[in-house]
Amino acid sequence: MYKLIGSPKTRSIRVLWMLEELGADYEIDPVGPRSDGALAFNPSGKVPMLQDGDDIIIDSVAICQYLADKHGKFTYPAGTIERAHQDSWTCFAIDEIDSALWFFAKNSFILPEELRSQTAREACKFEFDRALGFLEQRLGDRTYVMGGEFTVPDLLLGHLAGWATAGAKWNIPAGPVADYFTRVRSRPACVKALEIRDKG
Repeated sequence: MYKLIGSPKTRSIRVLWMLEELGADYEIDPVGPRSDGALAFNPSGKVPMLQDGDDIIIDSVAICQYLADKHGKFTYPAGTIERAHQDSWTCFAIDEIDSALWFFAKNSFILPEELRSQTAREACKFEFDRALGFLEQRLGDRTYVMGGEFTVPDLLLGHLAGWATAGAKWNIPAGPVADYFTRVRSRPACVKALEIRDKG
């Protein structure tokens, strides 16, 4: 059984979603960021962590890819050209969209108030909107980013869509990208993970 360490109200929801996709057995220790429970495993205090046996894995992207690799689902094999394209999509999700949302959050409530910047928040929204344009171009008419198969970057992008709309209160205009996000977030495993998060 896996142990997910981290509140599902954080990026831990990504791992919870993946565990639900896999139908894996798990338990949740819903510690918050920078809590004693988080600092016990990660000196930065960030969550999530995943305990698998005696090992602890840090970082939601690393955990999701590890689980996909271990179970042989929602990923292409390492060393294949398909995996290279998949990893490119993962990097896009984190570099272009997650980074904008994270820096927006830092300048909204994480940094000391005297260090927060309204200009930075506006720049983050600009970067997010631009990234949605790139996403639409790259996605084309595919069901998922890799075609017909749901993979790790779809999960990450689906989470980021929820963070953008519910957390940052950013609008995602109607169109192919919004349709894609709806499709990804309508998956039963995502719905179940969000139900677990909201009950907590």
